[in-house]
Amino acid sequence: MQYLDILTGALGAFALAWIADQLTGRRGLFATSLVAGIGALCGWFLTVRVIGIASLDDWRWIPWSMAGSVICLVAFFLFRSKR
Repeated sequence: MQYLDILTGALGAFALAWIADQLTGRRGLFATSLVAGIGALCGWFLTVRVIGIASLDDWRWIPWSMAGSVICLVAFFLFRSKR
């Protein structure tokens, strides 16, 4: 149970990717999962390593991670090439 927060963050990022994929018309779950995962890692890095607000021992980094995931998903769908 010590890695429950990491599992929660990963499942949250995947859930956001799945929701974004459903809302945009099923362009590819792998691409949105990759973007959401990278965004979640960026949000974690900013919270834990750069700003120092939280540590991996508490749950405060998860909302920051989800916010990073949402920001990256918005940028992905805003700047992707449309054929």
